[in-house]
Amino acid sequence: MHRLLPDDAEVTGLLALMLLIDARRAARTDAAGELVPLAEQDRAQWDRALIAEGLALVDRAVEKGAVGEYQLQAAIAAVHDRAQQADDTDWPQILALYGLLEQMTGNPVVTLNRAVAAAMADGPAAGLALLDGIDERMAGHYRLDAVRAHLLEMAGDTDTAVAFYRAAAGRTTSLPEQRYLAARAARLTRS
Repeated sequence: MHRLLPDDAEVTGLLALMLLIDARRAARTDAAGELVPLAEQDRAQWDRALIAEGLALVDRAVEKGAVGEYQLQAAIAAVHDRAQQADDTDWPQILALYGLLEQMTGNPVVTLNRAVAAAMADGPAAGLALLDGIDERMAGHYRLDAVRAHLLEMAGDTDTAVAFYRAAAGRTTSLPEQRYLAARAARLTRS
């Protein structure tokens, strides 16, 4: 599609997003096939050539002027991919980008991601406060429970975090996600 529409900023943004996300594929699971969260991934396994190509496309897409959803998503992925270590991630920038994306889309999953970014930038209480606004729109969704569990764990409320990790594990149909969430709960109960 990009070859057919090289001047379309959203097509360029989508290609950049796909490359930047695919660049992390090798690090997403461990040798046993279990999920590895972004913060724990071995970034040496990320494909630097794909990242370079994706970053160049993001820069080109942004230069075209009008900003769309795919460009913003690619910009968020680019911030993650530019960080050499998880601790180097520019969370305030990611939070700002999710804010723009949320204004553009009104999508509760974007708000969920913005809550994580807010927690990373400003502390878990900031993220938890944002979750209160999407309870109705995502009631019963395992991702809401998983994020709430993570933020509660960050806040030191391990008992409640365990309950939400277990609820999330019980709601997802993905076996790898079930195992990951159940393992997070088990780890906290052993602490």
